[in-house]
Amino acid sequence: MSTFNFGPQDQLYYKHFEPKDPRGYTCVFFNALTGDTTSWEAVIGPMLREKGHGTLAFNFRGQTDSSFSPGLELNANMIIEDAIGLLAEVKPVRPVFVGLSIGGLFAARAWLKGARAVGLVLINTLRRDGPRIRWLGDALVRAVEVGGLDLFKDLFMPLLASEEWQSANRTNFLKPGGYTPLDPMSGSYKLLAEAGRTADWNLPYERLDLPTLVITGLQDHIFFDRDVVENLFSQLPQGKRLDLKDAGHLITAEKPEELGKAILDFVAGL
Repeated sequence: MSTFNFGPQDQLYYKHFEPKDPRGYTCVFFNALTGDTTSWEAVIGPMLREKGHGTLAFNFRGQTDSSFSPGLELNANMIIEDAIGLLAEVKPVRPVFVGLSIGGLFAARAWLKGARAVGLVLINTLRRDGPRIRWLGDALVRAVEVGGLDLFKDLFMPLLASEEWQSANRTNFLKPGGYTPLDPMSGSYKLLAEAGRTADWNLPYERLDLPTLVITGLQDHIFFDRDVVENLFSQLPQGKRLDLKDAGHLITAEKPEELGKAILDFVAGL
């Protein structure tokens, strides 16, 4: 385990593998707020490394093995600055930023603030801020206040995941018994309540002038808005698009092999 330290109680957990191929790229993974490095390391990271590429996966402060000082606000800007600091320290070879959901927003913001990347992959990221998105964010926080992540998953997974994934994983949810509220001092709660609510979704897409792959799961019934995605995608100077009709929001879990292949095809064309 490697850590990037900010102070005695603040550090980022990360895993870095350099490319084995001298022409290889390093995919830098940006998590969703409720994820961690295992989302990438189960299938996608090994797929990329098998083809000679490198990977850099890390957890935000508040996620698994990434600690934070008591009382620290885990806001969106802190996550972006942490990523920029880690990238400056590790110096990955030919980095390609790959972000899931809000992780794509953080990746794009990091590049706009000067972090070096030669490509960008946005997975279910494109959305427009507004009353619906803010309501959903507040409802998510309310759900974990009442019943923790188990209640959140029971309520939202039927809308986030594809029907194929739901059918295969239904027995892991709605288990007998009650729910336990999430500790408001925990990293999981603070990331949802603080980073989620301070994220600026008004990205200047026209300024993302680097090769950008937009991957969308069409069975995402919460965040996917076809008109919004098409409008924002049209503003990208170097955009490419891949729609997955059999996937929802959590493509890393639903279709990891397809996602890994899409990333490989994208970096092959850089």
